[in-house]
Amino acid sequence: MGGRGGYYIGDCVIEICVLYPGTVQRAVKETIRKVSIAKHATCHTFRHSFATYLLVEGYDIRTVQELLGHKEVRTTMIYTYVLNREGKVVCNSVDSLLSSRERGCYTETI
Repeated sequence: MGGRGGYYIGDCVIEICVLYPGTVQRAVKETIRKVSIAKHATCHTFRHSFATYLLVEGYDIRTVQELLGHKEVRTTMIYTYVLNREGKVVCNSVDSLLSSRERGCYTETI
């Protein structure tokens, strides 16, 4: 460890910054207040939004489980409720080069 509170890699100093959970939570709370978001939101809200986004975008449930640090996949499964809300457009990947009308895509409700 270097004398200035960082690690040295060659001629570069890599500074160490520690963020405590309370510091981040206060910053998020203050920012939400400043931008006048009426809905209750916390750091945990971002965690839920991130997990939901990944699943909607088609990421594997095991990948999301690992990113969230869940021991059991069934804990992660609570986020899958959003996957049953709307229809999905199903197309052949080669067809993606064509316009949607030429593709002959169809919507299927899951």
